[in-house]
Amino acid sequence: MSGEGESNPMNRVKLGSVTVNICVGESGERLLNAAKILEQLTGQKPVFRKAKKTIKSFRIRKGEPIAVVVTLRGERAREFLDRALEAVGRKLKRESFSDTGVFSFGIREHIDIPGTKYDPKLGIVGMDVCVTLEKPGYRVARRRRKRSKVGRRQRVTPEEAMRFMVENFNVTLVGGGKGG
Repeated sequence: MSGEGESNPMNRVKLGSVTVNICVGESGERLLNAAKILEQLTGQKPVFRKAKKTIKSFRIRKGEPIAVVVTLRGERAREFLDRALEAVGRKLKRESFSDTGVFSFGIREHIDIPGTKYDPKLGIVGMDVCVTLEKPGYRVARRRRKRSKVGRRQRVTPEEAMRFMVENFNVTLVGGGKGG
């Protein structure tokens, strides 16, 4: 069956999107600084995200902006992912791969990303990077007109996602867990 998957162009895994999230937990100057850092790193204007509910112990009110997010696609996504993987030493945990071709990892300090300069006015922030892998034809689940479900064979398995990352980004997989 693996021979069939290699020759069929509809079974080739590709990079769908890279979502970068910085959650500060409060609105104000720290959030604006995080937005500036994210814009410098990705070259794209970030979107502000609001709190879904009030959490008194964290002093968060419902509707208050607490995070900034950027979604990258295409060549920008590939370039940023390559730099972000350098920040974590090109190592990913096997447990971070989900059943749907999505995996995430965190970066403790944004200055770990190669080519990033430290600015004392902006400070240091950590971020979460979420990567979505997909196969051709996955658009049917996202399109507006005649939206449909994606077939089981067209979804990316954890094993396929791990193989894609090892072959295309020279990633080392660590820890036990799913797949091989």
